[in-house]
Amino acid sequence: MRYQISGKQIDVGESLTTHVRNGIGAVASKFAQRPTEAQVTFSKDAHEYRCESTIHLSTGLTVAAEGRSTEIYDSFEKCADKIEKQLRRYKRRLKDHHKDHATPVEVMEASAYILASEDTESVNEPESLQPVIIAEMETKIQSLSVGEAVMQMELTDEPVLVFRNEGHKRLNVVYKRKDGNIGWVDPTNLE
Repeated sequence: MRYQISGKQIDVGESLTTHVRNGIGAVASKFAQRPTEAQVTFSKDAHEYRCESTIHLSTGLTVAAEGRSTEIYDSFEKCADKIEKQLRRYKRRLKDHHKDHATPVEVMEASAYILASEDTESVNEPESLQPVIIAEMETKIQSLSVGEAVMQMELTDEPVLVFRNEGHKRLNVVYKRKDGNIGWVDPTNLE
């Protein structure tokens, strides 16, 4: 497995790097089959250290978590505990998914944009209905079943996931509702 361990404006020493490799390796080997890459980033936010981890699995799915603490090692431990909990929760489904797919999950390229939020107090009426784009980047849309999409959304702890439905090859959306349930948007074929 490839590791990318870095710090944002902090120095990540050899001891912490070794600790992270051993910790992520133990969690990944225990619950996931053949993880391919792990990215761990440390940063300092006021008095807290923040550890963000992303593990890419050979099945094409991704696991992500974040941990915060006043100690840098403790922030990693909290993050690793969250990843372990997510992988333990989905261990059976991850292994079943791997048996169904001999190849990694298909992806298609798409553009992603970040729009500027408007300060509603200082702006009474917008000059135009066109939003201001502050960032543009490439993203990948995975081809998944609805169950796999829900699992991927929960593994990455994201509120929304856009995916290509394996059944009919159209774009679908799953999202977390305020009532705690999962919503699924499946547009009808207008052709």
